[in-house]
Amino acid sequence: MAAALEEACANLKQDAAYVKRLQATLIEGLRQIQHSILNGERERRLPSNMHFCFDGIEGESLLLLLDAKGICASSSSACTSGSLDPSHVLLAIGRPHEIAHGSLRLTFSAENTPEEIEELLRAVPAVVEKLRGMSPVWRDLQEGKRSYVIQ
Repeated sequence: MAAALEEACANLKQDAAYVKRLQATLIEGLRQIQHSILNGERERRLPSNMHFCFDGIEGESLLLLLDAKGICASSSSACTSGSLDPSHVLLAIGRPHEIAHGSLRLTFSAENTPEEIEELLRAVPAVVEKLRGMSPVWRDLQEGKRSYVIQ
């Protein structure tokens, strides 16, 4: 345990910088999805995670389809995993209930590769598009029967 801690501390700065670059690539890519929003500040955040919300989809469906592609993700914090309720943190920062339900949390480390980030950037938009294509809520948004929450 001591050796692992020593190694982790010895590489902390370079690992954090590497992970921050992965995070920046992922955030920029996911921001390209229409009606999506990054939760939290873009710069002042831990480098090892990111959290997005998507208008017009359910987070549970998003997670199931990503899991089928071999991508492990969550829709809330680790301390509330297993709950179907939207994140209390997202609600506290002002995200509406229906948007908080369409959330995605990804956590990564220095062991992840740029290729894995590219795979995420192919998979997430495709899954969001698929879910929106089946969603009556999304159809209502596009037809103007409801207003988009995320512009």
